Amino acid sequence: MTLIVRDFRATDAEAAAEARRSAFPYLVTTPETVAWTVASAPPERQYRLLVAEADGQVVGSCATGVFHDSSEPGQAFAQTVVHADARGTGAGSALVSAAEERLAGLGAAKVSAWTLDEPRCVSFAERRGYRRGRSSRVQRLDLASAALPPLDPQSLPNGVELRTAADFADDPRPLYEADAECTEDEPGDVRFAGPPYAEWLALTWEHPALDRELTSVAVVDGAVAAYSVAHTDRRGRYWSGMTGTLRAFRGRGLAKLAKNDSLHRARAAGCVEAFTGNDGGNEPMLAVNKWFGYAPVATQWRYVRELAA
Repeated sequence: MTLIVRDFRATDAEAAAEARRSAFPYLVTTPETVAWTVASAPPERQYRLLVAEADGQVVGSCATGVFHDSSEPGQAFAQTVVHADARGTGAGSALVSAAEERLAGLGAAKVSAWTLDEPRCVSFAERRGYRRGRSSRVQRLDLASAALPPLDPQSLPNGVELRTAADFADDPRPLYEADAECTEDEPGDVRFAGPPYAEWLALTWEHPALDRELTSVAVVDGAVAAYSVAHTDRRGRYWSGMTGTLRAFRGRGLAKLAKNDSLHRARAAGCVEAFTGNDGGNEPMLAVNKWFGYAPVATQWRYVRELAA
């Protein structure tokens, strides 16, 4: 077998997407999202997608770059995926080695990656000197048969309305401001600051998987209070891109309202599976998802390696 690692080409999108779906079947991945991520990444991220090609066929990829929006400088990422049929061929090792060499050349001090909590994946990371960080729980809801709480607009609390992201098409800034605040409060190993508005528009608002009609927003007396972002892959799969409540409105059940509305909209649109991922320490959202009937399907660990070592 001839194995090479090279830069992604636009013609690799379908194979790269298929490899990601094989490795992480719960994610919303399409050829369009793969190609768009490469083309739209801000220069500061130093984003580069490497692919492993075995005998002319793309069997895996590694997304590399730096966390330019982190409060701690020198942090980078190298997210490697290998198609299930190509595991054990050396594709993963070749991709990680190439990624680490590239990131070291950019001056990165730490590199991190999400790893499934499976013996093969964990031992692969730990053999290469990566140490375990925080966990993330992936959960699934059988949306086609789920007993979602009924929607009754007449029973909403006084002053509360449910809208969609599409209602903010003329001026999405209120959604940006809400997302920036909630992102800053998300638990995790890497702390993020809200991006500039122009960057948020390009990377979040214009994301090809974002379904604005299915993304629900709870508004209180005209102000955005909570929201639940919907990503779909047009294959019946729905992913919760982010559910958040602004600090001033927390503790009032508004995230549940927004997410319930979004799930109802998704089911009516033909989605049959809903997935979400939460930091292992995010007890409020874990409780919300359990309340909806989500069940755990996978655990991921963030593994970090000190490149200087």
